[in-house]
Amino acid sequence: MLDGEHATQALAGTLALWARPGFVIGLEGELGAGKSVLARAFIRALFKPGSDSDVPSPSFSLVQTYEETRVPVFHADLFRLSSASEIAELGLGEMLQHHCGIVEWADRLPDPLGKDTLTIRLSGSGQKRQADLTANGGWVQVLHRNGELERFIGLAPFALGSRHFFEGDASARRYEKVRVEGEELLLMDMAQRPDGPKVKDGKPYSAIAHLAEGITPVIAINRHLEEKGYSAPHTIKSDLPHGFALIEDLGERVYGRMMLAGEDMQEPLETAAGLLADMAARDWPEKAEAAPGHSHRLMAYDHDALLIEVDLLPSWYIPYAKGKPAAPEAVSAFVKSWEKLLPHAQPDKQIWTLRDFHSPNLIWIPEREGLKRVGLIDTQDAVLGHPAYDLASMAQDARVDVSEDMQDHVVEHYCMLRDKQGGFDRRAFLASYAVLGAQRATKILGIFARLSKRDGKHQYLKHMPRVSGYLKRNLAHPALAELNDWYVAHVPEALTAA
Repeated sequence: MLDGEHATQALAGTLALWARPGFVIGLEGELGAGKSVLARAFIRALFKPGSDSDVPSPSFSLVQTYEETRVPVFHADLFRLSSASEIAELGLGEMLQHHCGIVEWADRLPDPLGKDTLTIRLSGSGQKRQADLTANGGWVQVLHRNGELERFIGLAPFALGSRHFFEGDASARRYEKVRVEGEELLLMDMAQRPDGPKVKDGKPYSAIAHLAEGITPVIAINRHLEEKGYSAPHTIKSDLPHGFALIEDLGERVYGRMMLAGEDMQEPLETAAGLLADMAARDWPEKAEAAPGHSHRLMAYDHDALLIEVDLLPSWYIPYAKGKPAAPEAVSAFVKSWEKLLPHAQPDKQIWTLRDFHSPNLIWIPEREGLKRVGLIDTQDAVLGHPAYDLASMAQDARVDVSEDMQDHVVEHYCMLRDKQGGFDRRAFLASYAVLGAQRATKILGIFARLSKRDGKHQYLKHMPRVSGYLKRNLAHPALAELNDWYVAHVPEALTAA
């Protein structure tokens, strides 16, 4: 039962949290049942907060599209159409490749637009409306997950204004900002992922590369970092079996946004480098506890993990750049070159390597003191590895430009701090920094090509030239001369920073 227009808007806002390309909402009901109210509220919820964008009725245009929303969306009104041929001419099915859709008078469709369809039948008048939901395809899982989520945070179903989409990323994680008992927190939605296809030695890629498959590593890693005195998000409440957590919101001062806005980043980057130097001087356990009876074991960033990651370049980037698979003999030479370099990636003393220590996951908190000014998120893929990896992640950021002068300054600042600790072999560290920087750039070129080809996420391609620039710079180190020659001979496109 929908009690008033605000309840209809709340239902629309909740559904918009789950919108994705290919998803359709079909609205049915008599004139005045509230279809337009729901449709417009759904679209408004997809705009950035505070946006005053107009959402006109498509009664005469028949279809209205919105490209500036979080997910591109089309709004169709079929009231004035009388035949199936007219509906076919609108091309709604084709739009679903890149848009989600909301369709008024959906009962006039001769066939469903897709398999992921939610039909909402509205009835009643005045302030009291009845909404009957029928889900198909992906909407079945969405409604089930949404119900679990609302029970976890203790909200009434479809509560108005209590939940707002925060972000998603290249993985399966979702984040919302939620208001619980007057406090704004972050909700992490990270269900346990099933194993992917086996790629080597009977194991999936995620197992070989030691990637987190659920929420337990997030809570465990954050909890231990917090105990060490670093600013990882505090966990207020968690449901490990279902993959939910309410965590502290560390604020909006994300390094990447600051850099894109042209802010002076010397102090934030120096402080982050100082945090890494501090981590390098500490002892780190192989296991961290998320909750009593629930712990996470950190794996070594070993030979197999490093090699399976660089394999993404011949597997995905070369077909993208060349238009054909990599030649077997070229792949063999590539692997042999990397095997010679991997000793540089194994430190005398393993420390926690966060692996995603870069601008989207670092938050500047100037009101705190010392190293606590650096907020750390997205830590779940941490491994036991070399301290140079995270420094390369930050100084050679894949998503925003870091000038060569700033790269050099950050590395020098780090090395100066390590020199003061004593027992630091600067020459060996810089060789490892170049090797791991090249390993990371190689992996990222493959990942971005895979995201485009396999997942249709073409926006990552724009970052490739920047990553190529980092790769070329790392390969200039004398220790990587043989690998540099391989790139020049087999895929010089990967070194083009244009």
